[in-house]
Amino acid sequence: MGLLKTIFFLVLSYYAFKFLARLFAPFLMRKAAETIKKKAAQQYGGQQKEQQQQQKSSAKVGETIIDKKPDNQQESRKSVGEYVDFEEID
Repeated sequence: MGLLKTIFFLVLSYYAFKFLARLFAPFLMRKAAETIKKKAAQQYGGQQKEQQQQQKSSAKVGETIIDKKPDNQQESRKSVGEYVDFEEID
């Protein structure tokens, strides 16, 4: 009789957990998504404000600011190596 009670409670608890998970999972997922969204917005907003403040403080009025250094093609060719043109022979 004790074995049947144990099996009954295990099966009952399994189905109860499954039912509650279906009931509360959408709410928990929505809450987690909102939290992640808020954290991302805070991080992005903070970084963007810092960059704008740095640009404003270091730049004069009318000065052009370039964020990315242009790629020098001669330096990249030197680092890659010598270019050899192969021709197909029939």
